[in-house]
Amino acid sequence: RSIPAPFVTYGASLDMPLVQDLTIDDYLAGGIQLYNDKAGDGNLSNFTGMLSLAYHKFLGRADNPNMSLSVGFQGGYSSKSIDLSKLYFEEEYYNGEFQPGTGIDRLSLNNKTNAWIVNAGIAWSHSASERFGYTIGLGANNLNQPQESFRDPKSSDVGLGIRYTGQVGAIAYVSDKFSLRPAVLYQSQATAYELVAGNEFHLIVGDPEVRSMATAIFLGGWYRNNDAAMVSAGVEFKGMRIGVSYDYTISDLKGATNGNGGFEISLRYIAPNPLDFARRLVYPCSRF
Repeated sequence: RSIPAPFVTYGASLDMPLVQDLTIDDYLAGGIQLYNDKAGDGNLSNFTGMLSLAYHKFLGRADNPNMSLSVGFQGGYSSKSIDLSKLYFEEEYYNGEFQPGTGIDRLSLNNKTNAWIVNAGIAWSHSASERFGYTIGLGANNLNQPQESFRDPKSSDVGLGIRYTGQVGAIAYVSDKFSLRPAVLYQSQATAYELVAGNEFHLIVGDPEVRSMATAIFLGGWYRNNDAAMVSAGVEFKGMRIGVSYDYTISDLKGATNGNGGFEISLRYIAPNPLDFARRLVYPCSRF
């Protein structure tokens, strides 16, 4: 909040099985994702609504499948808007005086742009034992490279670049109640890239018999390459996860933020799965 126009972001998503037991435990799932963000002096707003469809194939022994392959597709609509009246252009200054609305740059811009977006991903999960499991995932966003520009008309060279994503996560139980949950996330788009890595310490304080429903506390530490250090903490109970996190800038940007970081609150609920009570397998869930 120390910068003149802080980012304000909201996000929500829902995912659930649509058709179960297609082949033994396989199922088809569907989801919806909503995202809204506002930032900058010009109130640049971004609203995105997405629908997803994924197929989860379980592999391994027929009586105890401990591996799964998931393939998903996502498509939706993105709408961005900007308040041009709050922007300043060099051409609008004459003899040291500001004359708004006279610049050619301003006249050639629209205050809104929209586009359709297509994403896809694949993930492999393996519950090696009751104490260890891992997931490897790959994804690609903006497969259709939509044209996204406030200029009128849109030029053919402003197609949004494909963003490639890779992640690895694991859950390793040191004891019946205490586990380590390391994870790595890598993203690249055009010449930009991001690398986030860290670990979450997870302690069950209730009955560990059914781990997905047990009462627990967690504390995590994360690092984003050449940018920020992050800490997260929260509680879990009856499938509910409530977390808070703080993102502290350690790059040169800290001069603009006066050393302050970003604060986030998250809420997640996973409905109980009868298979958890029967098998108690360990499948990691992304925590970024």
